[in-house]
Amino acid sequence: MTSNDATAHSGAKPLSRRHWIQGTLGAIAGAAMVPGVARSLRAENPPASKRPRYCLNTSTIRGTNSEVGIVDQVRIAAEAGYDAIEPWLRDINRFKDEGGSLRDLGRQIADVGLAVPSAIGFARWAVDDPAERAAGLDEARRDMDTLSTIGGTRLAAPPVGLTDQRYGDLLTLAERYATLLELGAEFGVVPQLEVWGFSRTFQRLGEVAFVAVESGRPDACILPDVYHLYKGGSSLEGLLHLNGASIHVFHLNDYPAEPPRESISDADRVFPGDGIAPFDRLREILDAIGFDGTFSLELFNREYWTRDPLDVAREGLRKMKAVTGASA
Repeated sequence: MTSNDATAHSGAKPLSRRHWIQGTLGAIAGAAMVPGVARSLRAENPPASKRPRYCLNTSTIRGTNSEVGIVDQVRIAAEAGYDAIEPWLRDINRFKDEGGSLRDLGRQIADVGLAVPSAIGFARWAVDDPAERAAGLDEARRDMDTLSTIGGTRLAAPPVGLTDQRYGDLLTLAERYATLLELGAEFGVVPQLEVWGFSRTFQRLGEVAFVAVESGRPDACILPDVYHLYKGGSSLEGLLHLNGASIHVFHLNDYPAEPPRESISDADRVFPGDGIAPFDRLREILDAIGFDGTFSLELFNREYWTRDPLDVAREGLRKMKAVTGASA
């Protein structure tokens, strides 16, 4: 928090009418998403358990000396026993640029029994500059077309281009997200607002929830991440104010006690259960809100990248199942 942030939060500087309205709308939006009655009923009548679905985000097996290509990523995810794969658009585009067929890739994914519930892209859909934002939407259009061709259904939508500023006009971001959702509807691909704990925009779960609600779109959804919630300072308890139906994919990982939250980075992420994340509580919360989506293992640990990628994928799946209460 900067000194200006501290002043604003201390009450020394009065809130503008617009900021007051945004704060009030945020509270209303949060209240609208609280499934309080559903939680109490669910506690009395817990739903029949469903087998969780597990996905491999391919950053986990990226490799250091040589990149693991998309074809091998698919093979590894299937051989390790995952239900799904979460690829990066850069890897898919590299495959296409080298002469690969997207339709053949889609068939390969389907033939080994994998789904593509999400993918990672970095289109600049939220920035202020009109020309830059138009270019970002064009990139998102290409990404969605690519994903649709291989059977993908969702695309991460992080705040690329706004990470170094705390963007105060969340209503404008909600309008821009609605535009992105409209674009996705053309391809059957839903963009997911992604919490980024290191960013100054979408750092907190509440910011992302506000934008999702105020987009006015029923297909609005959120992509949370265990590490990013911790890094950005959001409590897991905040998830109780969401309906599980607004979360389709949840990035699973863990974080150590050291380095501290302020200096921890992506590279410090570890396998679920190898750090200090409160998975017992996370499991309770996700059950309470009715989450029935996919857990995706997303790591950037350079030590893991030096190991055999199939072994890493297998260990990651085993540890995901352990912390989510599923049998191995």
